[in-house]
Amino acid sequence: MHNDVRVGLIGFGFASKTFHAPLIAATEGMRLVAVATSNAGKVHAALGPDVQASTVEALVARRDIDLVVIATPNDLHRPQALAALNAGHDVVVDKPFALDLAQAQEVTAAAQRQGRLLSVFHNRRWDSDVLTLARVLRSGRLGRVVEVFSHFDRFRPEVRQRWREGSGPGAGLWLDLAPHLLDQALQLFGSPSAIAVDIANQRDRAVADDWFHAQLRWSEGPYAGLRMHLHASALVARPMQRFIVHGTKGSFSVDGLDGQEDALRSLPDRARIDTSSWGQEERVAHLWTGDEQAVVHEPLRLESGAYPAYYAAVRDAIRGVGPNPVPPHEALATQALLDTGLRAARDHREITL
Repeated sequence: MHNDVRVGLIGFGFASKTFHAPLIAATEGMRLVAVATSNAGKVHAALGPDVQASTVEALVARRDIDLVVIATPNDLHRPQALAALNAGHDVVVDKPFALDLAQAQEVTAAAQRQGRLLSVFHNRRWDSDVLTLARVLRSGRLGRVVEVFSHFDRFRPEVRQRWREGSGPGAGLWLDLAPHLLDQALQLFGSPSAIAVDIANQRDRAVADDWFHAQLRWSEGPYAGLRMHLHASALVARPMQRFIVHGTKGSFSVDGLDGQEDALRSLPDRARIDTSSWGQEERVAHLWTGDEQAVVHEPLRLESGAYPAYYAAVRDAIRGVGPNPVPPHEALATQALLDTGLRAARDHREITL
């Protein structure tokens, strides 16, 4: 126990309760010891009496905490990350890294000055469909990839009273879901050459954006000629097509969302993840290959989703026995695309990167 990475969690809203707390609890060699929140009863009901409720200031000041995880509204990421780093803690920040690239660079510089680990929680790198598509791309069975459609759609027609759907800084679907889709694009295909984005408010009484469509274009490297369409909406009631990929030798598709978020949502209070069967999928992907004379369809088993791999890698990185799973330079690349996408949407033009 004395060798455990001791974790303090700032915030106990949806992201903390659904993702961070159960994933930390499932990580051997990590122990959640304190949560900064104004609702101690909620923390104790969900996590048990051994996890202390705290203020942000008291948590950051503790010398017995190794890692501070920040899962608060987006406009608080920068000041809270700076406070934790300057107090000598390693830090995990929920996505998006910050409100803009300048803030993210400031936090990165603080981590470098302090010699501390800084990582950003881009958990959807470990979605089952992303892992499966990466496997297919490595196999070469699609040939040269020319077009990709990546959707993250939901049906939430009612505007809810929460900060993500309000009018404050950091709200809206672009800063909520585009970090996932852009990070996946960078991991799968590398840096694009240009980006164009359209953003809209579509629901009745919406005050924050709830729809976007982005197009990324590659003009050099192994994916020269590739067009990738990233799309998210709060008004899609039909089952979602998650990925459609076309190449010179075939096509790939998979429908529906990775099931890990739903599995985490359904965990009872104080329950532990069963890592032995975690992330197994009932969905299948589809591969079509052949030539113009005959196309063969092949169902593909999906890789198991692997969200627990993130905190296991953070633990190893803190102990000095493994790499940071999402190092700052990768998160900065995603933040730069977020910023450029907003500028492209405002100016109604494609921007060369």
